[in-house]
Amino acid sequence: MATSSLSPEVFRRVMGSFATGVTVITVERAPGLVHGMTANSFTSVSLDPVLVLVCVDQNARLLGYLKAQRRFGVNVLRAGQRDISDFFAKPQQEPAMEAHLGVRFQWTASGIPLLGDSLANLACRVVAEHQTGDHTIFIGEVESLDLAEGQPLLYYRGQYRSLQD
Repeated sequence: MATSSLSPEVFRRVMGSFATGVTVITVERAPGLVHGMTANSFTSVSLDPVLVLVCVDQNARLLGYLKAQRRFGVNVLRAGQRDISDFFAKPQQEPAMEAHLGVRFQWTASGIPLLGDSLANLACRVVAEHQTGDHTIFIGEVESLDLAEGQPLLYYRGQYRSLQD
């Protein structure tokens, strides 16, 4: 195996060889209004208590909302939701495009917006945050979760993928 010099570009390519699911992190940005961010830097941390983590870039619009609200949703996208992923990957999210895509939200009792029609949803409360490098790691305690039937949207080497049966 050939080794390469360490650079952000090489690191990105190496990490891109690790297939991930695609999530959208959702936060209430103002009463009744949601901001989302497509993320694949999401993982489970603990079963007792049930904890997950998500990494947010220091320049992401979501960062300020998440620091203020201290609650967030994790929405695991299903195969066929590539347009939803692309929409929430943009820093500016136009309401007209959101409506065109049919994006709809469900709200938990504690005020966390979750994407309807996702493969899975987790509603989380921030219990810790750690700024490291150019990201902040948020640890969330899961308050509620839901799982639907279907296949996940995957991301591998810069492209969306799906499971082969």
